[in-house]
Amino acid sequence: MRKWLIELRKGKCLTQQEVADEIGVSRTAYAMYEQGQRNPAVKTSKKVGEFLYFDWTRFFE
Repeated sequence: MRKWLIELRKGKCLTQQEVADEIGVSRTAYAMYEQGQRNPAVKTSKKVGEFLYFDWTRFFE
């Protein structure tokens, strides 16, 4: 589980659906990123990082 990602999203009062819509993936795919069940592609990681204001490479640490 990526608690840091969940906290970033909730800190901006956003739903999973809102983030998913902004980055161009399904809500299910985004939920899998938060749960740590799947890593987003580099292009998608950059979109998430830009939208939620964090270094996208954090997904791959």
